[in-house]
Amino acid sequence: MLDDVTIETGVDPAWSVIGLHGLGADGHDLKGIVPELSLPPVPLRFVFPHAPVMRVRINGGAPMRAWYDVALADLTRFPDIEGMRRSVGYVQALVKREEERGVPQSRIILAGFSQGGLIALLTAFGSPRIFGGVLALSTYLPEDSDLSLTDNSTPLLMIHGTEDPVVPFPVGKRTFERLKGLGSRGTREWSQFAMGHTICLPEIRVIGDWFSERMVETLSEG
Repeated sequence: MLDDVTIETGVDPAWSVIGLHGLGADGHDLKGIVPELSLPPVPLRFVFPHAPVMRVRINGGAPMRAWYDVALADLTRFPDIEGMRRSVGYVQALVKREEERGVPQSRIILAGFSQGGLIALLTAFGSPRIFGGVLALSTYLPEDSDLSLTDNSTPLLMIHGTEDPVVPFPVGKRTFERLKGLGSRGTREWSQFAMGHTICLPEIRVIGDWFSERMVETLSEG
C-alpha cells in the first residue's frame, strides 16, 4: 500500500476523493486546494498518495516520484504501458481500502493532475465498475496503444490549459473526445482555461461545483 497524506473534513466520511499528483511531485502537492473548494457540509476523506520513486528517462534517468516512465517530450510515443498498469493496481488497492472503511465505490471520486490524471482515467474507464466521478486535469491517454477502455456511467470532468506546453491542448482534447465516444452512458464534461500546465483559481471553482453536484445527486438517492 502506498503512503499517503489524508485529510478528513468530518467524522465518518460519506465520500472519499483519491487525488493523484503529477510527475516529480508528491501527495502534498494537491492538498492545498481542499480549503478552496467550497464544498457542501458533507464529511469527506481526501487521500493523496505518494507515487513510487523511479528513474524517469526524459529527465536524464534521475530518480523521482512518478506513476510511470516517460521517454520523450512527445507523450504519445513509446508509452510505458506496464508502468501505467502497475500504478492502476496501486490505486485499486486504495479504492479497496476505502470500501473497507465503509465508503462504497459509487462515492469514491478519482482525481489526478497530469500523470495522476492518466492513472485516474485508466482506473475508472479500464473497468465496468462505476465510481462517483473522475476528475482529470491537464492530462491525456496514450494513443494507438493496447489499453482497453470500457464505457460506463462514471461521470467525467476533464480540464485543460489552452497554452499547456507539457501535455499539448489538442492531445488532451482528443482524449476527451475518445472517452466521450465510448457510448452515451454517463456525463462527460470538458472545461478549458487560458493557462499552461498548472491549476488556476477559476479552475478550482469549477472543480468545487462539480464535486458538489456529484455529492448532492448521490446523497439524495440514499
